[in-house]
Amino acid sequence: MTWLQAIVLGIVQGLTEFLPISSSAHIRIVSELWFGGDAGASFTAVIQLGTETAVIIYFAKDIWRLLRAWFVGLFKSEARSDPDYKLAWYVIIGSAPIALLGVVFKDLIRSGLRNLWITAVVLMVFAVVLAIADELGKQRRDQLTMRDSIVMGFAQAMALVPGVSRSGGTLTAGMFLGLKREAATRYSFLLAIPAVFGAGIFSIPDVMDRSGPGVQASIPQTVVATAVSFVVGYACVAWLLRYVSKNNFMVFVWYRIALGAVLCGLLATGVVAPT
Repeated sequence: MTWLQAIVLGIVQGLTEFLPISSSAHIRIVSELWFGGDAGASFTAVIQLGTETAVIIYFAKDIWRLLRAWFVGLFKSEARSDPDYKLAWYVIIGSAPIALLGVVFKDLIRSGLRNLWITAVVLMVFAVVLAIADELGKQRRDQLTMRDSIVMGFAQAMALVPGVSRSGGTLTAGMFLGLKREAATRYSFLLAIPAVFGAGIFSIPDVMDRSGPGVQASIPQTVVATAVSFVVGYACVAWLLRYVSKNNFMVFVWYRIALGAVLCGLLATGVVAPT
């Protein structure tokens, strides 16, 4: 991997992580078109640490409030009625599905599920699902429930397949459950923190081992790509929260369908290889 390629992948990660268009799919597609190979699931997981660090900084006050409420509630029963205490548990419980399935299907995630035909189809199929949720979801509630956290947790786990989108999956589930766009988006950001940091830290040894298949990045290149994704991602967090408070998700729906169709064309004509 060249330094320019590492920087570009960092930018792509930062731009796409929080949008419902799948950052892992974009990293996979850009890698194949530009490198002629896959930068790998481990590299993708590690540079996502940059974008999640941006989330932690942006939501620092909210995260501190949730942590404080959670710790207080562990020792004081009267504090357990605090909505922040409940929300903290919702984040923990919602993170369990992706953690469990990520470990169980680790090898499949890093190999078979990265086939670009799967990515192309998933991009288009889940675009339609997102459109239905955006159109038919009642979007009446701001407060989450235990059921919401479990359902959205499993929806997040579907993003282990490139093309689904972590934010897209949780947002879609949230809107089907009746949550308002902004409420679903904020929970999606919080829910991603344990999952992404866990996957990123878990993947660091694999990135350091450069003997594997695909296009390999050096440790300095991985660090730079992660830093770039942080800077770009921080700007995207603020933009997306403003956007969803006033707009629907149809622009992302049409983008996903167009990208999936173009990718199918490139695969059918042999311009890019599926694996």
